[in-house]
Amino acid sequence: MTDPHAQSPDHWLSQSDIVFSVAEVEQALDRMASVLQEKLSGQPVILLCVMRGGVYLAGQLMHRLQLPARLDYLQANRYHGITGSGIVWTKLPELDLTGQTVVVLDDILDEGITLAEVVHHCQQAGAREVVTAVLTEKDNGLEKPLQADVIGLIVPNRYVFGCGMDVYGWWRNLPEIRALREA
Repeated sequence: MTDPHAQSPDHWLSQSDIVFSVAEVEQALDRMASVLQEKLSGQPVILLCVMRGGVYLAGQLMHRLQLPARLDYLQANRYHGITGSGIVWTKLPELDLTGQTVVVLDDILDEGITLAEVVHHCQQAGAREVVTAVLTEKDNGLEKPLQADVIGLIVPNRYVFGCGMDVYGWWRNLPEIRALREA
């Protein structure tokens, strides 16, 4: 079997189909911003980006939200086969979350384990309220430990990429969402 990391970036485009077009993603982003705007009623918030995938969503929502916001990020990596949640924190937020409304921004709600741990971390750090927003939720039939408060699009149970999600490190920057074809 060929190492997928050795493939050229163009290979992945040729082996994928568009699931959501640029226009559909833009509509979802507008809707997400509108829901968040209404939910947060103009109150000050901390936008907390889950790196790396959440950076696309954070950048797209920042200019759509008309409310006072500060930006921070965290990085949590999930490793199977280790004890506990399998989450290893590689960068925690620098801003003090005590008493704050925190909006956690991520690219995809797949199994939900990482997002649940991020929410738990924010609560333990003293956040007054934690709101979760994901650009996509994978329709995988799994029972997830939490549901996101705001979801942009439901993607099929396939390997999806674009809009913050990568395919072996490539194409997070695509403005559409694509899925690899089934083998």
